[in-house]
Amino acid sequence: MNSQLPPGPESKGLWGDLNEFAPNPPAYLLKLAKTYGSIARFRILNRSMYLLTDPDMIREVLVKQQEIFAKTPFDKEVLGRFLGKGLVTSDGEFHKQQRKLVQPAFHMKRIQAYAEVMVRYTDRMLNGWQDGEVRRLDEEMMALTMFIVSKTLFDADVETMETQVQAVGEAMDVVQRSSNADYRRGFPVPNWLPTRNNRERKRAARVLAEVLGGIIAERRREETAVDHGDLLSMLLLAQGEDGGQMSDQQVLDEAVTLFAAGHETTSNALTWTWYLLSQHPEVEERLHEEVDEVLNGRLPTFHDLPNLPYTGMVIKEALRLYPPAWVLNGRSPLTDTEVGGYPIKKGSIVFISPYVMHRMPHYFAEPEEFRPERFTPEQEKELPRYVYLPFGAGPRVCIGNAFAMMEAQLLLATIAQRFRFALVPEQEIVPNPLITLSPRDGLQMRLVAREAPLFGMAVAEPAYVLGD
Repeated sequence: MNSQLPPGPESKGLWGDLNEFAPNPPAYLLKLAKTYGSIARFRILNRSMYLLTDPDMIREVLVKQQEIFAKTPFDKEVLGRFLGKGLVTSDGEFHKQQRKLVQPAFHMKRIQAYAEVMVRYTDRMLNGWQDGEVRRLDEEMMALTMFIVSKTLFDADVETMETQVQAVGEAMDVVQRSSNADYRRGFPVPNWLPTRNNRERKRAARVLAEVLGGIIAERRREETAVDHGDLLSMLLLAQGEDGGQMSDQQVLDEAVTLFAAGHETTSNALTWTWYLLSQHPEVEERLHEEVDEVLNGRLPTFHDLPNLPYTGMVIKEALRLYPPAWVLNGRSPLTDTEVGGYPIKKGSIVFISPYVMHRMPHYFAEPEEFRPERFTPEQEKELPRYVYLPFGAGPRVCIGNAFAMMEAQLLLATIAQRFRFALVPEQEIVPNPLITLSPRDGLQMRLVAREAPLFGMAVAEPAYVLGD
């Protein structure tokens, strides 16, 4: 083992690198990677930090030494306040057991059934849009993905459960903003302190428990277990190897986790996609050509996805430049170990940042350029593993990645048929690196309707219907 510490900036007194890190964490981490290479050491207060940008080292942490590198107590404390012991916050054997129980909900045949819901809700949104309007696309995408996840997660249709869906969405927004405040502060305020954030978070947690807990309780009261065609049914029906099922609290924790991840990340990915398309008309034109040729004005179905490769490439390239999960939860070794031959002390924190990895010029030529062609099947195969990480990697890769990619591709194709978007002038589009990466002040776009007399025709093939 190399006894020498990894390279990094000189120590800067009591605060370490906090003053440089805090204003813009992604930019600081990217600077570290470009300056010091595949592993860089820095310090915040009295804690040693390491940034990895070597795919072999990333594999060491996420795969080979996964049992040693646990999620940090800070992340588990902050996120656990509203996600409980869901897949994002749990570790060890409990996480493995929960993942096995949740996995069947995301089998490909299962998620195919949600394609029709995604397209139908998107088409309904578009019917309320008018040429020339200015809309906050980040808010529009957030509302759309929230309605979709509500339907696919617990069969809550906005027409019949609008109040409950809105209540859950608002509560989720509150708890995420509260958690973002903890991250900005650098430490969680004790739960018992009556701060405004804590009071709002507790009220929001009660709403989530009442609404989602009520739906769970109602399902439990059914005389026989019924598959409603939603993800909640799969959580309730799931059985472990010993025949045991999840407790109501476990189901609630996983439901809240899936709700949070299921709309926040996809909405941010689509928001950045629309921004990038507005700045690259040649890419936008090619996207429109593909959806017009393949769909000819009808609504897309799951079966159209293989015939919309460029649409998928646009999504993948947007995820490269602006991955919603811009940094993976920090990993802290439970014992002294080494990575890449360098000593890593127990209690230190290791960071893996998709935002940084996706900007490494030796993997992505001219990395700041928006080029969907990077993701042709041939070029994608050339990428080393653990370089492109929009959904994480290893055993803890995002369990809903196929769901998210299907949703993003279907929504992009549906919307691009009918509208293009022009960026409203005098906006400063700056990434806001909180739990997820979103435009700091939102994204105002002017709607430009596309002329096509066939838009709005019924789908050409029978669609899957949730609950059938």
